[in-house]
Amino acid sequence: MVTISTTEETVSRVTAVDGLGLAVEVRQPAGVPTLLFAHGFGQTRGAWRGAATALAAEGYRCVTFDARGHGESDRVAGGEYHMEQFIGDLRLLAHAELHRPILVGASMGGLLGLMLAGEIDPEAFRALVLVDITPRWETAGVERILAFMQAHPDGFASYAEVADEIARYLPHRGGRKSEDQLRPLLREGSDGRLRWHWDPALLGGDLVRESERYQPRLMASAAKVRVPVLLLSGGRSDVVSRDTVDEFLKLAPHAEHVELPRATHMVAGDANDAFTREIARFVGRLSGAGRGDAVAL
Repeated sequence: MVTISTTEETVSRVTAVDGLGLAVEVRQPAGVPTLLFAHGFGQTRGAWRGAATALAAEGYRCVTFDARGHGESDRVAGGEYHMEQFIGDLRLLAHAELHRPILVGASMGGLLGLMLAGEIDPEAFRALVLVDITPRWETAGVERILAFMQAHPDGFASYAEVADEIARYLPHRGGRKSEDQLRPLLREGSDGRLRWHWDPALLGGDLVRESERYQPRLMASAAKVRVPVLLLSGGRSDVVSRDTVDEFLKLAPHAEHVELPRATHMVAGDANDAFTREIARFVGRLSGAGRGDAVAL
């Protein structure tokens, strides 16, 4: 069994089943309710820093990690990335916990959680928090994300250029990211240019190339999920819409839905206080539900 260090705040390396190393950060010791955060495609565990820090201060054990090919986790040799690898990594981390965790999954992380909880391993999680993702999504919103990721394959000459690019992509945020904020998101190449932290080979994998073919499988998984579910959506999201939310709630009628009206698809970054408050409220209502319990709100 894999175990993760349980000191107050640590960064560990966890070895996946295929030998690849995953960077995992833990806040709070074991023995308290555990939240396992799974970020979206092209993000890192840093996307959860505000929420994980706030929730850890409230006494929750918060586990964040960089998915394979992202951030400080290893890249797959040969660049062959597949959905099942990511599902396997998430399953490994879920079962590494002493107590069945509550998954907080954004975008890709939420889809992996749906497949795991509904199809592969119903005992993996105590509950699911899906962050602006449904089994079917709006294609235009995803295409906008991919266009941002695919731009600048030759990288950037300076952090100022990166800050400009992010400001154009997220104009509603206002302000500009500092070099210290940007540094974890980039790698400096031997040519001195700055490139995003993710492996470019990810963009050619089946997560991108064949993503929509997973939608029937995801919808079937959603219909089989029996643990409590909270869907947190952004009122300004272009990935999740009223139609996709309604469709999901028909598949999983026990799920709860909360819309954060000022947030886009980047819910945690746009409305972290409200996001954190809704998670704390939801998790607080789960007290007393054991590993073997089904829906228990």
